[in-house]
Amino acid sequence: MTGASKLSFVILEDHPLLLTALTAQVRGLYPEGQIVYEGKDVIAAAEFCDTNTVAIVDLDLGDNRTAADVVAIIAAKGARILVVSALGQASTIESVMIAGAHGYMSKRANGAEFKEAIEAVRLGGDWMSPEVAGALASIKSGRVNLSSQERKALVLYASGLKLEAVAHRMGLAPSTVKEYLDRVRTKYDAIGLDARTRMDLYHAARSEGLIP
Repeated sequence: MTGASKLSFVILEDHPLLLTALTAQVRGLYPEGQIVYEGKDVIAAAEFCDTNTVAIVDLDLGDNRTAADVVAIIAAKGARILVVSALGQASTIESVMIAGAHGYMSKRANGAEFKEAIEAVRLGGDWMSPEVAGALASIKSGRVNLSSQERKALVLYASGLKLEAVAHRMGLAPSTVKEYLDRVRTKYDAIGLDARTRMDLYHAARSEGLIP
């Protein structure tokens, strides 16, 4: 994101009062920026996203999508993503960071933290509140060593997306995603864990703390 580019914001939140509060804070902090979408439709919001967009995202939008899927839809457009959510389980945090979020903060955070988080994310960094970092630290090391791409493919596929949809979210060919999933299966097979079906992978991902 360059200084010469027009900064835009997308705010995804299904609670009207919180949506109003977040919108007001963003306008106050960045009067030169433009809020191009505010609402609860992640597909509509994605149409307004590009590499000059900061997306402030709630994970529970009432549309039955998984948290990882919500983030991955926006991440596929190249936007910088700050999650602001009440969903603070370690497995949820881990899954959305793998899916493409750059920052994660609780809705209980204060205004100073909100400003610090947006600044870090919009400038290309990552940000996590101490509360969220502590939750992540509670996740134990997995039994298998997965690469970042293998973990992302596993989380998205195990969350219910079809192979083609996972490929779209990751910006890869379906055949490449299949290779990643095959590697995941091979690694689980090596420790005696059956990972042939999507349900097997779902249980494996849950056991690793990658999805709630």
